Amino acid sequence: MRNSSSGKKPDAVPTCPHARACGACQHVNEPYAEQLARKDARVAELFGGIDGAELRLILGMDDPYRYRNKVVSPYAPGKKLPGAAPAGKGKGSRGDRARDARDRRAAGRPRHEILCGMYAAHSHRIVPTDECLVENEEAKRVILAIRNLMPRFGMEPYREDAGSGFLRHAVVRVGHTSGEMLVTLVTNGREFPGSRAFCRELVKRCPGVTTIVQNVNERQTNVILGEREQTLYGPGFILDQLCGLSFRISSQSFYQVNAVQTEVLYRQAVELAGLTGTERAVDAYCGTGTIGLVAAKHGAAQVTGVDSVASAIRDARENARHNGVENARFVVDDAGAFMRKAAAEGERPDVVLMDPPRAGSSEEFLESLAACAPARVVYISCNPETQVHDVRHLERRGYRLRVLQPVDMFPHTDHIETIALLEREGGR
Repeated sequence: MRNSSSGKKPDAVPTCPHARACGACQHVNEPYAEQLARKDARVAELFGGIDGAELRLILGMDDPYRYRNKVVSPYAPGKKLPGAAPAGKGKGSRGDRARDARDRRAAGRPRHEILCGMYAAHSHRIVPTDECLVENEEAKRVILAIRNLMPRFGMEPYREDAGSGFLRHAVVRVGHTSGEMLVTLVTNGREFPGSRAFCRELVKRCPGVTTIVQNVNERQTNVILGEREQTLYGPGFILDQLCGLSFRISSQSFYQVNAVQTEVLYRQAVELAGLTGTERAVDAYCGTGTIGLVAAKHGAAQVTGVDSVASAIRDARENARHNGVENARFVVDDAGAFMRKAAAEGERPDVVLMDPPRAGSSEEFLESLAACAPARVVYISCNPETQVHDVRHLERRGYRLRVLQPVDMFPHTDHIETIALLEREGGR
């Protein structure tokens, strides 16, 4: 049986002129209804052979554009501009860099065109994009304002091949309900001459910016963020609302980029969990605790969240404290090891919520989960190809797939998010 998809689909298809060169949104110039139908067909291909499973139609968006509340852009030099001053050495002494900056400010123009936008598929070639159909418009304006301010403040874009230049990336995060904006400037060095004046001018041009952070990354790496950072303006974080809870978002926090569909995803997951106010739940691979806190607020008697990343658990604990949630606790541990210890100690949760990485769950975790014998498992996945493998494993251990609910978290791409409800045969 297949249920109908929710949400109206727009008739007109906006056209993206960068679609072929960019490749980030493979289907952005196709009708949205056709995209959803193709995703439904893919889910049916993967899960259709499982007897007794209810495969529901994918839940799409009413408006599948401008949904990305996190916008990331690299900055790099383009073609050399006529009449530009000769290039300096990039990383020199503090005095050399300061003099170079003063000279460039005095000259009033950059040495090269400054490129920003997105990387072309499978490359580090930047496709300049002044507009994007999936990125938040206010965040995109901030990305462009930074580019336009860089020459005035002597900020050279990063040259990847030489490891020189100053500004590598900007990351802009927008609170879906709050409208607050966090700007993270990723720099190739700690010193930031004129940072206060730069921040004042950026906020003047983009009044929605509420905080600015400098993140330092001096490594020659594809990883965007470094480990050191300092707050240049504002509190260093923003707040946003999700499913009736308030979440603190910093530069390093994991937070879904499509808040509209995240609410759909989490509400569906909690509904499928069948929480009545008495259940003890485990939130495995909990990250910053979002789904576990939603479950704690909407029906679970007690939630235990577990994740191996200590910084994520710190954020989860802070989110619980910030929201006054007292029936949730969060521990640092490997999810598989945690479940194995729980099984050995006779701990038997009623419900397990799990959201593993794209590679899926480990066999150790699945075996330990089966040993704990929860009545229900709600498995959220960003990769149904690995999820179906894990579902088959759990079926061999006494579970049956009852419902499979896809959610379109990333319109115009091939990505599909799925929620699987599995129930233990014979109950507990």
